[in-house]
Amino acid sequence: MSEQSAAPVPAAHGAWTPEGETAPKVSEDAVLAACASVYDPEIPVNIYELGLIYMVDIEDSGQVRVEMTLTAPACPSAQELPEQVREAIMAVDGVTGCEVEVVWDPPWDQSRMTEDARLALNMF
Repeated sequence: MSEQSAAPVPAAHGAWTPEGETAPKVSEDAVLAACASVYDPEIPVNIYELGLIYMVDIEDSGQVRVEMTLTAPACPSAQELPEQVREAIMAVDGVTGCEVEVVWDPPWDQSRMTEDARLALNMF
């Protein structure tokens, strides 16, 4: 597998108040960029562009919950991809915890891919 370069993850910044520095607020852009840094080992497109990320919920406490799917129930990467997503999100400034749940409804299909992903995979 060739090495893929991931887009830089935007840093979150806390704020200074009279009581001291506040914790950085987790940005959705940073979490999505972290998701986009994860690639299926068999497909040269990141999982975000493939349309595998269905939902991202970020709580004020920094806890992140993600619902994602896989291209097929028998995906050989079924165990490792959710863990890679969790690890990537945990590296985002301000994230205090992350839960990744694999869901099968609605089922994934090629219409969920971005135009860039379709071009990269020659799927029109």
